[in-house]
Amino acid sequence: MGDLILTTFDWVPEPPRGYVRDLRVRWALEEAGLPYRVASTPFENRPANHFAHQPFGQAPWLTDGDLSIFESGAILLHLGEMSDALLPVERRARSDAKEWLFAALNSVEMASLPWSLMQFSNESETSSAWQLFDGFLKIHRLKHLEPIVAKRDWLAGPFSIADIVMSDALRLVNRFNGLADFPACRAYVARAEVRPAFIKAHADQLAHFAAADKTRAKA
Repeated sequence: MGDLILTTFDWVPEPPRGYVRDLRVRWALEEAGLPYRVASTPFENRPANHFAHQPFGQAPWLTDGDLSIFESGAILLHLGEMSDALLPVERRARSDAKEWLFAALNSVEMASLPWSLMQFSNESETSSAWQLFDGFLKIHRLKHLEPIVAKRDWLAGPFSIADIVMSDALRLVNRFNGLADFPACRAYVARAEVRPAFIKAHADQLAHFAAADKTRAKA
């Protein structure tokens, strides 16, 4: 393992703070107790070097020695291979954690993200677009997830990277009260948010962007 460097934006507007996806990586690193440092890339006027690491101009990416890894799911899998605090050792549980990681990214977040963007854009709840995405999320995803998280604390037995992604995807829905009819999903998010590693990662992200505000104010 080389030096772990997490690169995220130097600044973002207020609305996404606390939800920028470097949070997932910070959280995993804190859960595993892996040493790392945070570097910044410009949010505005993103340089060519940014796109060399992240071809879509997003953040974060992780540098591990001569490796540069983008996409939060890929980064979490990489970190999971370093620590059984992130991926279980037992074969079945490890497979379950990977399965649920992809379910969180490809099934749940695929539904939760467009729903949340509709909230950010103040789309009318009477519009056909709103009702389409609301039904897709709640009927086809949350309705089926609810009985699963009602029966277990974490998706694969022990806490894992699958729970980092799933609970983070649900946090954004919960921000807009989208889990009102899904008490088990709300309780699952609450269990995740009281973990010390989450609390530190969340506070560190907010502090990172708050420090950028001060720098911009002086410019």
